[in-house]
Amino acid sequence: MKIGEMAKRAGVTIDTVRFYERRGVLPPPDRLPSGYRVYHTVAVDRVRFARELQGLGFTLDEVVDALHTYDAEDPTCADQRWRLERALNRIDQKIAELRRTRADVVAVWTTAPTVTAGSRNVEASLSRPAKSGQPEPAPRWKGS
Repeated sequence: MKIGEMAKRAGVTIDTVRFYERRGVLPPPDRLPSGYRVYHTVAVDRVRFARELQGLGFTLDEVVDALHTYDAEDPTCADQRWRLERALNRIDQKIAELRRTRADVVAVWTTAPTVTAGSRNVEASLSRPAKSGQPEPAPRWKGS
């Protein structure tokens, strides 16, 4: 099948297929004498699997590494469990970051005056540690 059909079956764009080829998710496809790429059904399955891994929190480099490991050997789930643990750690870090950001937004929201119709003035104070460990001055937002 040609690239357009392959992309459609895999649920991605043609650009994604080409990107995956460049990054090593997909091996170089066969080509017709005209230069058109020709894909087999296994390529569709590979793209879908790569997307599933990305959906689980794998980086593209981790996806490529996992696929190359799969190509070179017959890994068991137990052998590959560390990949999932790495993704879980990254997800947990992101959740912690989002919780901190949410708390910051709630702090601003609860200290901000009620905005009435037609009013654009909003003042809020929020202290957050600077990278140096010293608190930054509270930001002030004013609209006109």
